[in-house]
Amino acid sequence: MDTTIRIDSRFPRMGTTIFTVMSRLAADCGAINLSQGFPDFQAEPALFDAMHRYMLAGRNQYAPMTGLPELRQAIVDKVADLYGAQFDVEREVTVTAGATQAIFTAIAAFVRPGDEVIVFEPVYDSYVPAIETVGGTAVFAQLRCPDYAPDWAQVAQLLTPRTRMIIVNSPHNPTGSLLTAVDLEKLAEIVRGTDIVLLSDEVYEHIVFDGERHASLCASPELAARSIVVSSFGKTYHITGWKIGYVVGPEALMAEFRKVHQFNVFTVHAPSQLALAEYMQTPSRHLELAAFYQEKRDSFRALMAATPFELLPCRGTYFQLARYGDFSDLPDREFAEWLTRDAGVAVIPVSAFNASGQDDKVVRFCFAKREETLQEAADRLCKFFVKQC
Repeated sequence: MDTTIRIDSRFPRMGTTIFTVMSRLAADCGAINLSQGFPDFQAEPALFDAMHRYMLAGRNQYAPMTGLPELRQAIVDKVADLYGAQFDVEREVTVTAGATQAIFTAIAAFVRPGDEVIVFEPVYDSYVPAIETVGGTAVFAQLRCPDYAPDWAQVAQLLTPRTRMIIVNSPHNPTGSLLTAVDLEKLAEIVRGTDIVLLSDEVYEHIVFDGERHASLCASPELAARSIVVSSFGKTYHITGWKIGYVVGPEALMAEFRKVHQFNVFTVHAPSQLALAEYMQTPSRHLELAAFYQEKRDSFRALMAATPFELLPCRGTYFQLARYGDFSDLPDREFAEWLTRDAGVAVIPVSAFNASGQDDKVVRFCFAKREETLQEAADRLCKFFVKQC
């Protein structure tokens, strides 16, 4: 349908997300999709059974804006058990329609036109558009390949009187790097004595490998007092399509968050909340997730050893970065498209996460897949590169 309306786009340079582009290309080419971050296996039947039971029991009407009390209590209990942080179940936890909505809502609640928000690039693709939507300016601190560790001296230099928020993401998407307790101490030094709000994207909090512990901002009383911490049931329980997550934070910050949340979402699917509250009563379901995904990481890395890729460290998340500069000069987006079309395996170019377009010739694989999917992907890559040689 045509329109005669002249549209002055607020985002003239913004296109379709790289995840949509590569997933569409994978479908068009019949490629194995290791690009977008979602599992190709089911959650446990107990979760679906619980949802079905609550639906049949008539729990299908609007839930409270903040979330059903059963789920909020389960969240508060889990956070206390893991990080020793005590959040008020009525005033300091809110159920959200996924982490992306939570991140947007937090930014909209605290960032005003002219404010600056420090983000770390490679940066997850929803952060900067959200900042710009509310009139803020993203300021970029660089995580450098191959370790992708934050340079806190650089962060300190980026602070100005206009800095309103710092967004941290650990375990980090797309790099798989982690913040440590030392990192949290340095972050605390930087924000101490300021009014800077911290937004902590911790959606992969339960996917941390090799005996390391997730360094949640919840575990630091000083940082928690100025933080909105975001988590995701979709990532934890293999239900990304349910789009349900939560935030925790001090009462004063949560009150501001809810002012926006009540009008851009209001409420989240009630039967899902009840099913998750019940499912969370067995803590092993999140406590054993790291071992589950570490086995997949190790298996995928072993399968990929026969390819020419250089596998970078993966300390958390279900993403594996791989460098290809030793055998191709293609820019990473062209390389990803070539690999999808010709080898039949779809990946994400990491330059898509860099506002500057910096290209380290690194691509991202998702290993949240069944063993047979990973095996088939590795077989395709091995056969393809043998032919190339």
